[in-house]
Amino acid sequence: MRALVTGGAGFIGSTLVDRLLAEDHEVDVIDDLTTGSLANLSDARSQADRGLTIHTLDIRSRDVVTLMERRKPELVFHLAAQMDVRLSVRDPVFDAEVNILGTLNVLEGARAAGSAKFIFASSGGTIYGTVGPEDLPLRESHPQRPLSPYAISKKAVVDYLLAYRELHQLEFTALALGNVYGPRQNPHGEAGVVAIFAGLMLDGRPCTIYGDGSQTRDYVYVDDIVDSMVRSVERGGGLLCNIGTGVETSVSQIHDAVATAVGVRAEPIYADERPGELPRCALDPARAAMQLGWQPWTSLEDGLAQTVDWFREQRT
Repeated sequence: MRALVTGGAGFIGSTLVDRLLAEDHEVDVIDDLTTGSLANLSDARSQADRGLTIHTLDIRSRDVVTLMERRKPELVFHLAAQMDVRLSVRDPVFDAEVNILGTLNVLEGARAAGSAKFIFASSGGTIYGTVGPEDLPLRESHPQRPLSPYAISKKAVVDYLLAYRELHQLEFTALALGNVYGPRQNPHGEAGVVAIFAGLMLDGRPCTIYGDGSQTRDYVYVDDIVDSMVRSVERGGGLLCNIGTGVETSVSQIHDAVATAVGVRAEPIYADERPGELPRCALDPARAAMQLGWQPWTSLEDGLAQTVDWFREQRT
């Protein structure tokens, strides 16, 4: 089958591209390379017979619709996004241009192409808003009260997906992802605490923890995330599914676990808590298990070890 991956040069997208190519799909990638990198696709690009075509294109451009109508992907995996919560607060118009209007371009392209399935990467860490400990791990039935423009855009896209399913018979599955980590994640960005900590510790530099380190997230290894996307090709029609472990892990625990994986003794630097940061998060994966046949299989210890090994190899 022909698949299209927006954001396919990013760390999650490129891992998905590798999986799709290994399963003999032809793959088109749309990426403007502002945060993604062609280096993430180096293995895929090195094999000319793998059926990979890369299009350097911004999803805000109407050329996306024309391209998709011409290429006619049967499967669309929409991962391209403005991902920085703090940037969305500073510039909500830009966030909406990318995450809402850009997504509408991709949806229109899928409609024009006659695509069979649209798989959307949503955010389990933000769409539900602030919750109490009694609500954890969160189920999909929990009220969505997003507190940032980024989270609002992710919530709005699912409403559009429901409308396109009803109006245009475009099937979809939306995946509310936990905190994704793994090889190829950018250690120099503002998101991705595992990558940031690993990069700093390998360089022998201290890590900064904002707040007291007690805030929790649900960390999911990138290969497990990709597996949920591939399983969504045939299952989960019309649903939002949490992709998480159901386990809370604090920032302090992540810091210590990364230090163990790197093999160093490290003391963090503490700074003021950043405004708007959610105190706790964990996602109940029961619906994904039932509807997608998915469950996380990579332990945090193994995932961190593989991530640190990859970052270490990049320095040799």
